[in-house]
Amino acid sequence: MGFVIGDKVELLDDNLSGTVEEVNGDEILIKTGEGFMMTFPASDLVKIDSEIEELEMDNFNLEEVIQDKKPQKKPKSSRSKPKERNAPPMEVDLHINQLLRSPRGMSNHEILNIQLDTARHKLEFAMRKRIQKIVFIHGVGEGVLKMELEYLFGRYSNVKFYDADYQKYGLGATEVYILQNP
Repeated sequence: MGFVIGDKVELLDDNLSGTVEEVNGDEILIKTGEGFMMTFPASDLVKIDSEIEELEMDNFNLEEVIQDKKPQKKPKSSRSKPKERNAPPMEVDLHINQLLRSPRGMSNHEILNIQLDTARHKLEFAMRKRIQKIVFIHGVGEGVLKMELEYLFGRYSNVKFYDADYQKYGLGATEVYILQNP
């Protein structure tokens, strides 16, 4: 959009407005409301109508337009250590003493159901919150809980699972990777 002498303009990055006095290629000389003569690149200016009241009646928000014209700054990424990068954001310990105060008087079947319900709840929570990796710590034992977890995870089409990092968890943990929908 070209500017012509007499156009009312506003500076994108500052609360400054004025009238175009001279156009020299991409350089625009404006006279501010206070009477100062200043030169700006055309890309830093936006043309405004002198009838601001008409624009406001049409629910036109000049501030939004100015914000849209500003170049978006990329957020600075912080470098993480390799161990932090590979660490799952969520760990769930399914040992019954971590889930209940005392499992006294409960059958193995009841304990297994509590562990599986907890695993299912945590998995669905992670899916809702778009968490990609979870480690379920189930322990070694006889492998019943591990088999039941694998059956549970296999029922989800957007889930891949495998043994978790041996150095950190030994044989008693399964890492779940949740495929995110675009």
